[in-house]
Amino acid sequence: MNYDPVLIRPLAHDDLTLSALSELLIETVANGGSVSFMHPLSGENARAFWQGSLAAAEQGGRIILGAFTESGDLAGTVTLLLDLPPNQPHRAEIAKMMTAVAHRGKGIASALLAEAESLARLHGRSLITLDTAEDEGAAGFYEKQGYNRTGVIPGFALKPLGGLTGTIIYWKQLCTTKT
Repeated sequence: MNYDPVLIRPLAHDDLTLSALSELLIETVANGGSVSFMHPLSGENARAFWQGSLAAAEQGGRIILGAFTESGDLAGTVTLLLDLPPNQPHRAEIAKMMTAVAHRGKGIASALLAEAESLARLHGRSLITLDTAEDEGAAGFYEKQGYNRTGVIPGFALKPLGGLTGTIIYWKQLCTTKT
């Protein structure tokens, strides 16, 4: 796939980053993105979420990646969770995959996911998991990226604009597990 030129890098905890991430989260939720929040999402709640997430990243429990356009706009983000239980040191999890509405369909999510997988491998992870909403989620996208569908949990969460949706669980083997 051809990607629009973007710079992907881990995000730091600063005011500009917090504002950009908060705006992206609010936009995603307002457009029906099932990323744990309900519409309307206040700027205060979005900022508090990202402050906690970026603090966890500073402690090494996760990596938050941002995709930036040539003009410096945040076009998308994904979080790679690394701080998992002691019996799962071989696994990482994808969370909060979001692409700004104006930048969708340009390969940004694919580029972010590929970078997250690469970082997971660098951190010794051989398995990566994620979930997405059954209704209006990104199931087709993840399947095109080689993720295996495990199943659906019906009525798992409220959709941000109302109603229940199931969640689909996915996994991908990154390399052979050594135990």
